[in-house]
Amino acid sequence: MSDSRLIPKNLQEPNAIRPPNMEAENTVLLRLPNTEIRSVKIMKDSTISLGRFGSFYANELVGQPYGLTYEISGKKLNVLPPSTIREVEDTEATNEYINDGEFVQPLTLLEIQALKRQGVHASDIIKKQIELHANYALKTEYSKEKYKKRKEAKYSKYFTTIEPTLYNVCNYWFIKDQNRIRDIRMDTLSQMLNFANIRPGGRYIAVDDASGLVVSGILQRLGGKGRLLTICDTDSPPAYPVLVNMNFKSDATKTVLSTLNWATAQPGHNPIIPPSELPPKDIRSERQKSRLNKRKAMNAALDATRDELFRGGFDALIVSSEYEPYSIIEALFPFLAGSASIVIQCPYVQVLAELQNKLRSLPQYLFPNVTETWLRQYQVLPGRTHPMMSMSGSGGAVLHAIKVFDDPKASSAMVQRHKPKKLNSESTPDIDLTGSSLPRMANQIECTVMLDGLEDSD
Repeated sequence: MSDSRLIPKNLQEPNAIRPPNMEAENTVLLRLPNTEIRSVKIMKDSTISLGRFGSFYANELVGQPYGLTYEISGKKLNVLPPSTIREVEDTEATNEYINDGEFVQPLTLLEIQALKRQGVHASDIIKKQIELHANYALKTEYSKEKYKKRKEAKYSKYFTTIEPTLYNVCNYWFIKDQNRIRDIRMDTLSQMLNFANIRPGGRYIAVDDASGLVVSGILQRLGGKGRLLTICDTDSPPAYPVLVNMNFKSDATKTVLSTLNWATAQPGHNPIIPPSELPPKDIRSERQKSRLNKRKAMNAALDATRDELFRGGFDALIVSSEYEPYSIIEALFPFLAGSASIVIQCPYVQVLAELQNKLRSLPQYLFPNVTETWLRQYQVLPGRTHPMMSMSGSGGAVLHAIKVFDDPKASSAMVQRHKPKKLNSESTPDIDLTGSSLPRMANQIECTVMLDGLEDSD
């Protein structure tokens, strides 16, 4: 176990920009008995319905921590103790002579529905089904466990709350609709964030057509400290549905996240904005005055965001867009700082391969390379550990390049800095690397330059 004193403070507090417990107006992920994951919003004094699994009062979850398992009893919730994985003993039994015909299970559907109306617990119904099953004793121990799980998924009324971490939210959307997030799998997203070197206090530009998944990942790593400027093709700020699942605090993201559209991101564009000032005699009501003040604040925020973009100096550009990638890079390249990372994600590797060939011929891009992540998920159970039977084929490809800072003045300054000084006979004694008092020689100057370079890179 690692010592928490050795971990940076921003990594010790992953919930710094979202509440640690469930609160009203939050969006919560629930894992149902059939392993399905649903997203529900906790509205105060409302009822949450889970279909055939039952319904409950939303207030039962307010203030509760994530990760607990609840059983629905009427409209109330009961916390269940954590279940343990029991060892399954292998026997010589086989499923060779088992006939799962129509009359193997004498308990009919009507009888089961009658038991449910009488309020019989799901575990008692499953137990009665097992007792009346004609061939249950002939099954192997593994088959018995699978049979119980199928029945629990069908009749049990419980769920588990899932903490809205970036991994869980990405996995939920990838299972729900991977096309909507441009096939970004959790391992692909982690590679994108690492290539871009996202860290608290950094300044980044993002073009996110993946429903806000990339924006969510950047905000999660910024932890409320830094700047993120997104470029979109809509007049108003886009509604990122993935961002809703993260439950970020509004005051923590308001000063970090800003949005511009492609038109206002052009230096020569003059945005058409409605007037925000009128002569005092033309202001007819307080409502009109309030509307003008709001419009004036919006115009000022737009001008400030544009000025920030045009000043440049951003640390990285992260793109996951449906548009041609080189046109995006070409438009936003002047606003990046020297040695800034450029990260492009696309579901189709051929698009990035063509972009790589184009960037290789341009001197302002250093080492453009394309990678495709590969992920294999395993089922880990006693005696039943094996790769999952069905897995996703790809999470898309990622291109990474570095902007070359081409400034002749900076180059000449670097040469002057590292140029060895001419020694004379009046050199004062100095302490060398071995600790002896000797005049500084040329090899010592070279060692000092190397140490300076290490300090700069650190």
